Amino acid sequence: MGECVELAPGLNPPNVAGEAFGPPQPVRVLNRLFRRRRRLALASVLSPPVFWMLFVYLGSLLLLVASAFFALDPDSQKPTTTFTTDNITDALTDSSAIRLFAQTVLIATIVTVTCVLIALPTAFFIAKIAPRWVRRGLMVSILLPLWAGYMVKTYAWRAMVSPAGGNQFAAAGRGGGGFLESVLGWTPGFSKTSVVIALVYLWLPFMVLPIYAGLERLPSSLLDAAGDLGAKPIRTFSSVIVPLLLPSIAAGSIFTFSLSLGDYILLRLVVDGKERVMFGELINSTLGAPNQPLAAAYTVWPLVMIILYLFAMKRAGAFDNL
Repeated sequence: MGECVELAPGLNPPNVAGEAFGPPQPVRVLNRLFRRRRRLALASVLSPPVFWMLFVYLGSLLLLVASAFFALDPDSQKPTTTFTTDNITDALTDSSAIRLFAQTVLIATIVTVTCVLIALPTAFFIAKIAPRWVRRGLMVSILLPLWAGYMVKTYAWRAMVSPAGGNQFAAAGRGGGGFLESVLGWTPGFSKTSVVIALVYLWLPFMVLPIYAGLERLPSSLLDAAGDLGAKPIRTFSSVIVPLLLPSIAAGSIFTFSLSLGDYILLRLVVDGKERVMFGELINSTLGAPNQPLAAAYTVWPLVMIILYLFAMKRAGAFDNL
């Protein structure tokens, strides 16, 4: 009683004003500010990485387009500092390039539509029909191919679609073609059909995932109400489910369409190389000519197409489902 208790070394005396110990005053002010203004807190966290991504991504695109306005030195085959619009004019008026780009858009559209036709019933079964304890395993199986590398899957498809005499083993008389040729006796070979099949396999998970998420948010009461009103399953699917899933389909199509539109590596492995199938091959070959300014000018075609497509998908509500 009445004895003075000494504090251990390194301990501060209690705050006589009754304030709790905590971070310094400026930190407490920021904490209170961020609690009151959630959007400001979110902006402070996301602004640095978003700014960096925009700087790197948009900056590289601007430099790419800008390099199309420089002339090529015919002797050194390197860009000069001479300003010219000939590369853009050649890229936009080349009839063969226009036809190839139209074919590329067609293939990307076929891939996207095929992915939608496969993803809709698949995602519906997983979200609404399969037991809950099975759903997670089914979704993991859908996403499992994404764990493998792009080149691994591409070479696997080359081995599957290779026709008789289409690989080094068959050419040496030690094989009868790829997996499909050996097992089924039929293969699409190194053709446009193989390109579409391989692209659908590569990008299908990007379509299934947003559609599955959209179906998870879809109230089951809507399906019950449609059934009570006498709608058949097909009518319910086409008149109730699909219209409500359009934003989710648009979100998935951004991935399937844009990734198919810009692909060129797969084409070098599942196509015989006798003709160009997609626009990326033209850009790649022009860059290796080497003619960097003209190759940069050719990229204007897919860039404009992707920008227009993104605007169209934004109006469809795709970005609300990403």
